[in-house]
Amino acid sequence: MASSVSSVRAWFGERFDLDGIKALAQKKKVPVHRYSHWYFLGGMTLFLFGVQVLTGALLLLYYRPGADEAFESVQFIMTQVQFGWLVRSVHSWSANLLIFMAFAHLFSVLFLRAYRKPRELTWVSGILLLFLMLGFGFSGYLLPWNTLSYFATKVGTEIPAQVPLVGRPILLFLRGGEEVTGSTLTRLFGLHVAIFPALATLLIGLHLALIQFGMSVPPSVEARWQARPQEKKEVRFFPNFVLRELMAWYVALGLLGALAALFPWGLGVKADPFGAAPAGIKPEWYFLFMFQTLKLIPAKVLGMDGEMLGILVFGFIGLAALLLPFLDREKPFNTQRWISALACIFLGYMAVMTVYGWTAK
Repeated sequence: MASSVSSVRAWFGERFDLDGIKALAQKKKVPVHRYSHWYFLGGMTLFLFGVQVLTGALLLLYYRPGADEAFESVQFIMTQVQFGWLVRSVHSWSANLLIFMAFAHLFSVLFLRAYRKPRELTWVSGILLLFLMLGFGFSGYLLPWNTLSYFATKVGTEIPAQVPLVGRPILLFLRGGEEVTGSTLTRLFGLHVAIFPALATLLIGLHLALIQFGMSVPPSVEARWQARPQEKKEVRFFPNFVLRELMAWYVALGLLGALAALFPWGLGVKADPFGAAPAGIKPEWYFLFMFQTLKLIPAKVLGMDGEMLGILVFGFIGLAALLLPFLDREKPFNTQRWISALACIFLGYMAVMTVYGWTAK
């Protein structure tokens, strides 16, 4: 047995620089300090994305993207395919946990100022990945073709239509026409299983490559280590940190299994485009704070359409987040405290409006 393993390793060693890869992995170090636990959020997000890819591929074996077949194919998966209900529930729960972890990773990097020079592009690629994860959530919501997803998608695609000049083309692009139809379903399906995964693969590869330049250390810890180098602590990325990360993934997998088994994802009723929209239609929780904000904005604000103004403000916030490393400057004035304060306010606002939107009738 040992000789077979050695032979296989030697075969691969002749074709790939395994020793070089191993040396590179062992050379990489992870700083150890009071905030080190935040490093696990990035790996957890990557793990949940992997779960999405695996369970999504399994669902694709039976799913049929058509207005006349989508609901029935999901129903078949949940009732006839062995463990189909479990795979779909894991896929749905991991999608929500993925976006939650992506937001948690974003704010941890922001508060620790891990976006600062020379990691600006790491931050930019991470923000683009977060936007892409939200795109995955939006495009996948309609795929079961049930009543809730149909009317939520109808409302969701109407929102960007308020943007001047580009709003209507965006609506037509997302819907594939004037109304939400089977064309909308197939279009969002194509985005969900082909275009977005291709973009995600490129961005994840870029993000991981940029991280190899070294792990960021919070400014306070960095200053202390510069003053007292003997206090600096690091562990090897492989195998020390990798084993700890794997244990965290193992716990996450157990949590996913428990959630899927105890709270299986429902299917609801098949969408009827000619039926009335049910009362209290709401988007998924990660869009809820924006949805509730747009509902509360008056019809007219300083002569402008209130909904359009809200969309433009959220767009400006997204652009500011993307360019954050280039906005954080010590001269001519220090923006660090302003950025941290505004981030705290926005995080609190997201939480309050999400809870308010969830409980509102």
